[in-house]
Amino acid sequence: MENKERNSDVCVYAKKCGGCQYQGMSYERQLKKKHKRVKELLGDIVKAEKIIGMENPCHYRNKVNAAFQRTKKGKIISGIYKEGTHEVVDILECRIEDVRADAIIRDIKGLLPSFKIKVYDEDSGYGLLRHVMVRTGHVSGEVMVVLVLASPVLPSKNNFVKALRKLHPEITTVILNVNDRRTSMVLGSRNITLYGRGYIEDTLCGKVFRISPSSFYQVNSVQTETLYKKALEYAALTGKERVIDAYCGIGTIGIAAAERAKEVIGVELNASAVRDAVINAKRNRTKNIIFYNRDAGEFMNELAETGERTDVVFMDPPRTGSTEAFIDDVAHLAPKRVVYISCNPQTLTRDLRYFQKKGYRPVKCQPVDMFPFTDDIETVCLLSKLHTDQHIEVELQMDELDLTAAESKATYEEIKDYVLEHTGLKVSSLYIAQVKEKCGIIERVNYNLPKSENSRQPKCPAEKEAAIREALEHFRMI
Repeated sequence: MENKERNSDVCVYAKKCGGCQYQGMSYERQLKKKHKRVKELLGDIVKAEKIIGMENPCHYRNKVNAAFQRTKKGKIISGIYKEGTHEVVDILECRIEDVRADAIIRDIKGLLPSFKIKVYDEDSGYGLLRHVMVRTGHVSGEVMVVLVLASPVLPSKNNFVKALRKLHPEITTVILNVNDRRTSMVLGSRNITLYGRGYIEDTLCGKVFRISPSSFYQVNSVQTETLYKKALEYAALTGKERVIDAYCGIGTIGIAAAERAKEVIGVELNASAVRDAVINAKRNRTKNIIFYNRDAGEFMNELAETGERTDVVFMDPPRTGSTEAFIDDVAHLAPKRVVYISCNPQTLTRDLRYFQKKGYRPVKCQPVDMFPFTDDIETVCLLSKLHTDQHIEVELQMDELDLTAAESKATYEEIKDYVLEHTGLKVSSLYIAQVKEKCGIIERVNYNLPKSENSRQPKCPAEKEAAIREALEHFRMI
């Protein structure tokens, strides 16, 4: 990589925590890599528009989780787990986290000895403080501090909160979350409000939303507004539509859409999120939206079974993507448009292909950089229902083609470049051909033939075979 594409100001924790894969890379280069990735994955399905980046890509995270540990020498440290381990990397300030949150966590760490609060030890189960979570309102400026403890009893809790608020008067609520189980989950199910209302509020797309400790709320408020505006643009609402907001969470996009639609139905499986969504609708005086604490797929299937129809479906599934069963249910309901918000372009690609089988055509695709310095990408796609009288399904058997679709995905040079970039290994065309043959990909040019009858061919080593298979999967050739 050229020097002009790298930042001289590299995060000191970059190699330790593993949280930011693109640290040390210029922001322009980050955006190019992300757009290229989306384009490669979705290129034969839908055109990916130019990725929308941030004006200031630093300190954007409005939710910060810090794990606490005591070192063998007795020092209290806080930060995030080193990638693939439960070893805490001691972080004083993170370049992508809210500055206020980092300062609060540092000062909590400093208060622990004077209040004789022990940090939790995962191995022995001894100790009290497990994590601290800080959530900040981008527009409101409100700050929530959640102390995750192994017990509901915090010694001198009133004095502790008073001392913390003296250092940080910007804190508007403090919550004690009880997590007394041997689990990797950060939050437990019980919350005890020590100070304030027990939640914060923030403004998004002109609407006010209540955010509780466990509420799902996008971590990048600036880019979320950009993302949701694009989603609403794709929905093309005129005030006459019936809309379903699947995986609705606390109702953010559904409430934003309600003022442009005739009726909105929000469906969410998480009961606490639904409670917040109902409160948010009342807070914004949104009367044409109703929320159901149900599985969204089952709910839509039941609507379709009773002859109900809808015009637009918003869906924002988790990182694992949607399921064929859910997409079947969406297709059964037969909306004219589906607006799919995804945080994983690989599962998005899979789901768009299945939507195509169900009679939906991907029309538009807009990547939005919600997570600068990481390799995560948020994407919003518009799918339009094909009219059966204009759409003809054609099925081709593989043996009818002299060149498989898989063969046309990537050239040998592209495969070599991918392997080199991701593993540092150099592979030959011969090795690629051998792996393709193992995977059942027909070769038009037979690289496997030896130069003479007595020649012995080198066999592709296992390490390189694994790297080539990874590349073939990346290019969707297998």
